[in-house]
Amino acid sequence: MQNPWKTLKIKEVYDNPWINVTHRDVINPGGGKGIYGVVHFKNLAIGIVPLDKDLNTWLVGQYRYTMDEYTWEIPEGGGIVGVDPLEGAKRELQEETGIVAASWLKITDLATSNSVTDERGIIYVARDLTFGEAEPEESEDLKVKKIPFSEAVEMVMRGEITDSLAMIGIMKVKLMLDRGEL
Repeated sequence: MQNPWKTLKIKEVYDNPWINVTHRDVINPGGGKGIYGVVHFKNLAIGIVPLDKDLNTWLVGQYRYTMDEYTWEIPEGGGIVGVDPLEGAKRELQEETGIVAASWLKITDLATSNSVTDERGIIYVARDLTFGEAEPEESEDLKVKKIPFSEAVEMVMRGEITDSLAMIGIMKVKLMLDRGEL
């Protein structure tokens, strides 16, 4: 489908190593003048749902500065655009939880919030797990907990997990398990 928007002018408002923000003067699909703010992420969002043979999973808890709240999520982080996202997933899982997986399956590609950002995400299921020591980054004060996967699903349903990558990953894995696809 052809793009019905016309961009008249783009002005960079902010730039750092992770994001770039632009203000855009546009003509909208109805022909009227308007503005659009676009947040460009310089990394790919990557999430991992680790599952052991007994269908336990691991969640990562941390205080999220942007939300001003403590959250429980699947292991996740950023992958360098242009580098195999599986390498980023392996790194993030090991850094945040100490887990190394022998089996990986990409379960979805997604747009994290397509009304304001061009950020893309990928979620994997990691299986055949071995365990070591976590090596979180300096900016991460993480708590890791092992729970039955069914409890992670219930945490989503009760609104205790609200992170979009975590919710999508957990619910997609639930559907795949219910269908016998995992």
